[in-house]
Amino acid sequence: MRHFADSWGLVFMGVLYVALIGWHFLPHGRQRIAEAALAIFDDQTEAGHG
Repeated sequence: MRHFADSWGLVFMGVLYVALIGWHFLPHGRQRIAEAALAIFDDQTEAGHG
């Protein structure tokens, strides 16, 4: 297990990191990012204002 963590574990974590970061730069992710950026200004999401 230690040998796997030293060799392939680092590669796996690096690939996973790049994939998760890159996911947000795909065309379908840009709309979600824009919605998330403006979500704090939406009055309907605040508690008690419904």
